[in-house]
Amino acid sequence: MFSRRELLKSIGALTAGVGVAAVSRSALAGIPEVVSQHSADTMAPLQPSSGRPYNPVVTLNGWTLPWRMNNGVKEFHLVAEPVVREIAPGMKAHLWGYNGQSPGPTIEVVEGDRVRIFVTNKLPEHTSIHWHGQRLPNGMDGVAGLNQPAIPVGKTYVYEFVARRPGTFMYHPHADEMVQMAMGMMGFWVTHPKEAHPHIEEVDRDFVFLLNAYDIEPGAYTPKIMTMLDFNLWTWNSRAFPGIDPLVVRKNDKVRIRIGNLTMTNHPIHIHGHEFAVTGTDGGPTPPGSRWPEVTTDIAVGQMRQIEFIADEVGDWAFHCHKSHHTMNAMGHDVPTMIGVDHRGMTKKIQTLVPDYMVMGERGMADMTEMTMPLPENTLPMMSGDGPFGSVEMGGMFSVVKVREDQAPNDYSDPGWFNHPEGTVAREWTGDIAQPKRSNEHGGQLMPLEQPQTKDLEVKVRKPQTHNGHN
Repeated sequence: MFSRRELLKSIGALTAGVGVAAVSRSALAGIPEVVSQHSADTMAPLQPSSGRPYNPVVTLNGWTLPWRMNNGVKEFHLVAEPVVREIAPGMKAHLWGYNGQSPGPTIEVVEGDRVRIFVTNKLPEHTSIHWHGQRLPNGMDGVAGLNQPAIPVGKTYVYEFVARRPGTFMYHPHADEMVQMAMGMMGFWVTHPKEAHPHIEEVDRDFVFLLNAYDIEPGAYTPKIMTMLDFNLWTWNSRAFPGIDPLVVRKNDKVRIRIGNLTMTNHPIHIHGHEFAVTGTDGGPTPPGSRWPEVTTDIAVGQMRQIEFIADEVGDWAFHCHKSHHTMNAMGHDVPTMIGVDHRGMTKKIQTLVPDYMVMGERGMADMTEMTMPLPENTLPMMSGDGPFGSVEMGGMFSVVKVREDQAPNDYSDPGWFNHPEGTVAREWTGDIAQPKRSNEHGGQLMPLEQPQTKDLEVKVRKPQTHNGHN
């Protein structure tokens, strides 16, 4: 939290061309107070206390930024600053974000609102904010050097525009973008419709979260900013499983989930037990006639996808990215595959020098969930998360949609594990197993062998020695 003296001092940096002409110096003296949040829990929806009414969203492992009304203008205050974010219990990261967290708080407005956002820069370098997907004046688009001067260290700029169309958008820097986004600078923006919209239905639960990724070596705290694809932490709202909260709903709720992708690759997001329709993109709501049922939707870099479904099947349903490496933590990319390798003799020799030595992955990676090996400081197990039947063996971009018949409206508290009705859990079979019928013939009726094979054949491959005869 910054003092009023600090904020008033920073106002002197407000520059023509970034909305200053629309705000007098006397009005700016009443700059909104900074609201910060440091908890990684999912906060309850922020019910609008002023301005037009709307049905608020719930930010997974995040929160919505409060505002104030000033002569009909909805005012927010974002502070770009270094933050400490718990990725999951046992690991924290030194990131850059907004108002105490990465990602920053969700901004919620209503179509037609005039919005004024004060941005104070407490980073060690200049920054800006691009309002991804918004229709607004060119000078408010936030590309440093192109549309505006970059916001210097310690200064406050102001953006002002009208939220012209309903939809789901994102915000992130457009100054030293590679570094600042790799450090976690991003957030969600939701513009609710001002009246009934033919392509936007009312829902009972409305969740939002961002896909982001980091490359943080075990024992380190700060992400590598030069990584392009080999990330080792794939996260939802800068949280990795088992640190990602469940999405808790009531049976037969109509559920909307808005997912934005600000990583460096695409993510096929998959839900179990239900089918959904893609009802919105960055470009706005999709017409009902263009929708079809899906269980997986691919979200490309820089895209947003809004999915909706009726939660009519009770239980604990997995919800995750379907790239299997994206549901694991702190993965080493240069580990050899040891499946099927008999290394018992070599292991004994090495153990004479290193008594605690063991080879991992000889039967697959599931053994790692049973090991009690000490981890390096400030890192996470590659696979973790204890469920009611044992280890879930997941990490990264994985969570659970918990559907319950008795969940109260607007109650997002975790109801615990699902109580399965008797006879509805897969179990070991202890009865007799009939042997399959097998033919003794060399071929079936359609394709019998004319000359049945009587002995094994040895095939020798002769490789060409020259390129003679090749064009």
